[in-house]
Amino acid sequence: MTARTMTAVRKTTAALLADAAPFAIRAERAPDVAARENLLDACFGEDRHARTCQRLRDGRAPAEGLAFSAVRRGKLVGTVRLWHVSAGGVPALVLGPLAVDASCRSLGVGAALMNHALAAAQARGHNAVILRGDPAYYERFGFSVARTSELVLPGPFERERLLAVELREGALMGARGMIAATGAKTRRPRTAKTRAMTAVAA
Repeated sequence: MTARTMTAVRKTTAALLADAAPFAIRAERAPDVAARENLLDACFGEDRHARTCQRLRDGRAPAEGLAFSAVRRGKLVGTVRLWHVSAGGVPALVLGPLAVDASCRSLGVGAALMNHALAAAQARGHNAVILRGDPAYYERFGFSVARTSELVLPGPFERERLLAVELREGALMGARGMIAATGAKTRRPRTAKTRAMTAVAA
């Protein structure tokens, strides 16, 4: 077999493998930002900045090493980030938003992002993750209301949708009070559009 033939075989094999793999999860990169924002707008609407949990993200950077993108054939098709918070004085993370392109929701992208994010958070020594979401979906990842009954968000929320999972047993034992952002502040100034959206009552 000639070198040219071997190269052609390698390229063909690589192409077949890439096509067979439905998506890949990797750390979020700077070029992902625009695609991520477009995906979030498509999934949650442009008024998403007025949601209660956005108060925990406004002006803050995601937790180090805990922002992930799902990519399929060079296109961003999923995103998830985790953020530092104080859960009534107890250090924790808030997860969200989790979003998946409508064309890829049958591929298991959301579940893969969740499992990847939780494993990464645990590997980095974090003890608990909180989110606001559908219990029927998130209970498969260990989330429940068991440790959130005494916690509140900075805005209106449905008590049954405030969920948490402990990555270390007992991490949220006795946690009570307001969930507040504690992550590093971003240096990038907010746009007029973002400031206007943030001013809307959540």
